[in-house]
Amino acid sequence: MTKLRKSIAALVFGGGSLAGFVVAGALVQDVKFARAAEQVQATREQLAHVESLASVFREVGKVVEPSVVKLDVRKSAGNGPNRQLPFDDDMLKRFFPDTDGDGKPDVPEDFDFGARGTGSGVIMESKGDTAYILTNNHVAGGASEIQVTLADGRVIDNATVVGTDAKTDLAVVKVQADRVIAAKWGNSDDLQKGDWIMAFGSPFGYVGSMTHGIVSALNRDRVGILGQYGYENFIQVDAPINPGNSGGPLVNTQGEVVGINTAIASRSGGFQGIGFAIPSNQAKFVYAQLKEKGKVTRGWLGVSIMSVSEKAAAIQQTMHYPGTDGVLVMEVMPKAPVVGKLENGDIITKLNGKAVKNVQELRNQIAATPPNTDLKVNVFRNGENKELTIRLGEQPENLEEVAMRNGRGGGDHNAAGGVEATAELRGMKLATPTDELAEKYNLTADQRKGAVVTEVKPRSAAFKAQLLPGDVVTEVAGKPVTNAKEAAAEISKQDPNKILLMYVTGPRGARFVFVEPTK
Repeated sequence: MTKLRKSIAALVFGGGSLAGFVVAGALVQDVKFARAAEQVQATREQLAHVESLASVFREVGKVVEPSVVKLDVRKSAGNGPNRQLPFDDDMLKRFFPDTDGDGKPDVPEDFDFGARGTGSGVIMESKGDTAYILTNNHVAGGASEIQVTLADGRVIDNATVVGTDAKTDLAVVKVQADRVIAAKWGNSDDLQKGDWIMAFGSPFGYVGSMTHGIVSALNRDRVGILGQYGYENFIQVDAPINPGNSGGPLVNTQGEVVGINTAIASRSGGFQGIGFAIPSNQAKFVYAQLKEKGKVTRGWLGVSIMSVSEKAAAIQQTMHYPGTDGVLVMEVMPKAPVVGKLENGDIITKLNGKAVKNVQELRNQIAATPPNTDLKVNVFRNGENKELTIRLGEQPENLEEVAMRNGRGGGDHNAAGGVEATAELRGMKLATPTDELAEKYNLTADQRKGAVVTEVKPRSAAFKAQLLPGDVVTEVAGKPVTNAKEAAAEISKQDPNKILLMYVTGPRGARFVFVEPTK
């Protein structure tokens, strides 16, 4: 064989060896992935029989950790004249001196004050080379760049946000990655106070962290995390959760995801024994909608409501309702899906045969029901129980804007005024709306038909009932009133030793007000 032929043969042989090495490497990775998947499945089966608590924690870690990811997120502050800068002028001048003499730091128009943050997520689904990660909206929402670090050390750039939902603080992120293991959904409705749980994530950027604790409480609402129109129904836990844990999974002793870690209650910024997680049954519903449509479509009644339990004694006395559970309809909004069906003052007691305990339960059930669904609703109305059939509408994206349209603003300020009259009762001063009062309190044309509250005495019965100047009384003890004289007459007829029921409209919308007797 000539030297040339030997060289060619060597090249061919060497190339074949290289190809064989690449194929063998892929096979090794496939074998490793198959073994990891088998271990997860085998361990899941063993968990049902493990008796040692320490063993449970170890085994749960083996099951869940392969599905937990770290998210490094960049959020752009934007450019242009309306951008929000994170520093004051004195700080900016240290980096961008004033060179043109206008007294302001010379910040380049194309300079980006983007913020960087770290959070966690959990892989909930894998199809081929695509994986879907569930995390928090406050972690991934508004991201311009997301880098994902998998449990096996792989780092994936350019992850994409599939959809976000601010009302539950959830988001779905998609990455291109094969050989990943998805976590398993659990049933958060099975949780009880005292159950052992474990929290996974990357607190302070420490990847692969795991803590444990118990369920401290369930169904926590009014936490103040998601705002007035958010769906707060948190699992409260004492498992340590810190910055960077957000979006990571909360799991039970079967290694199933029963929640998504979201926030802590803290005065120092660090964990102080109270953490909150979104229940998995709520997260599962949102995840499916975000993955499929990129947004969440919810059912909507179009009413403002209050839990009966908040004012049970007052409602029992004034509305003759025998129970303590249920939801009081404070206002049916104009053009709402339930106009002509539900009425102000109705108390919703059942939804499709299931008892309704409070506002939280009703809002969550309605939100999780698709629009255009017919529901059977039981209400207590004027001393009688009634069953209604209603069809849900689709919840508007901006509920705050809808509420504003149905509250203050606009209106005909030049509408004819009523007879001027004033009255002072129960610690409040009432007046018939005039052009001057209409302008002062920005009353709509409809709000001109009633008695406007112009003054509330501190520590009075009206003050304790949270009445405010600008509120307009339209009903007293169930009877409509069109001016201050009528309102004063009806109030005077009521027993001063009993609770006074009034219906008012105002800056906070229409609502029932229960004025307790002065002691």
